Amino acid sequence: MKGVASRRRVSVFGATGSIGCNTIDLLTRQGGAETYDVVALSGASNVALLAEQAIRLRAKIAVTALPECYGPLKQLLAGSGIEIAAGAQALVDAASEQADWTMAAIVGVAGLAPTLAAAKHGGVLALANKESLVAAGGLLMARCAEYGTQLLPTDSEHSAIYQTLQGRDIAEVERIVLTASGGPFRNWTRAAMADVTPELAKAHPKWNMGERISIDSATMFNKALEMIEAQHLFGVKPEQIEVIIHPQSIVHSLVGFVDGAMLAHLGPPDMRGAIGFALNWPKRCDLPVARLDLAALARLEFEAPDLERFPALALAQNVLRDGGLSGAVFNAAKEQALDLFLAGRLGFLAMADLVTATMERLAAYSKYGHTSYVLDDVTEIDAETRRVAQGLSAG
Repeated sequence: MKGVASRRRVSVFGATGSIGCNTIDLLTRQGGAETYDVVALSGASNVALLAEQAIRLRAKIAVTALPECYGPLKQLLAGSGIEIAAGAQALVDAASEQADWTMAAIVGVAGLAPTLAAAKHGGVLALANKESLVAAGGLLMARCAEYGTQLLPTDSEHSAIYQTLQGRDIAEVERIVLTASGGPFRNWTRAAMADVTPELAKAHPKWNMGERISIDSATMFNKALEMIEAQHLFGVKPEQIEVIIHPQSIVHSLVGFVDGAMLAHLGPPDMRGAIGFALNWPKRCDLPVARLDLAALARLEFEAPDLERFPALALAQNVLRDGGLSGAVFNAAKEQALDLFLAGRLGFLAMADLVTATMERLAAYSKYGHTSYVLDDVTEIDAETRRVAQGLSAG
């Protein structure tokens, strides 16, 4: 695998998750500590893996998001010379360290503050933390513009759209079509889906992802988040954003133009494709991903999503229409519903019902539709949404 021409300072937040591990794999293949100055790596409870990554890449700082994991991480890194820190503020402090390229892959709204801090560096921000755009897209896009930071999406769908649109006028775009595999329950009846357990929901048929994002994919809440992301990233109108089911996960997204033409981005279902594009941008380098055999594929299938079985997509359209802090409400309600599902306190289908009820309740919140807001507003409405969702679930 070819290396890059110049030595860069890089940080990876969420290094022990699926996206983070794929990023570490690519960094290692491209020379690791001999090629890059690794500034900061972060993780959560898997301190053994975080310590191994930090030692292998000679990171300056290793941060665990969990204060209770500070002691074990310190013990594992004793004598290494690597700085150790823990907690939410430590993540922000580490993200504030100057870096030329940052992977933002912390799962959930917990990644928002570190991502906003990293956006001040003026380098490349590789974004895998969907919630930063969903909950505070206006803030993040403004921050990147202010500091001249190049935001590169690293989920497969938005990376595909970004690559397809390079050098093109957004005014020529008629529609953006996000593809979705349909998840493990694509052909299940709604009645059968009522009995889905977390163990079944996290078994994605195509992608190797973490537990939470796998379950979000099974409910299509993940695709709903991507719809909201697309509006912020590409500046299109709500009615220009569509979703199509594509079970093979080979076409990662499509862009339709005003002349009727459509361009599609194809590739294997391997996150290293999108991550590698962001890591090597603006160049392309050889990546360790499978090459498509179109003859072996033979056919590509597409079908319309079922909004009755997957109501998250319709909820996302409401967020696109309402704007403001509605995305923060949607995300917080979704995260709370997922927590309750994992705890066995909420059924699979009831997650969407709880999000719907919570959004209806929060629509009367004084700042719900505000288009101008600050981080404190996002934090405030996030906490209030979780409180309301908890109350509704208990009732």
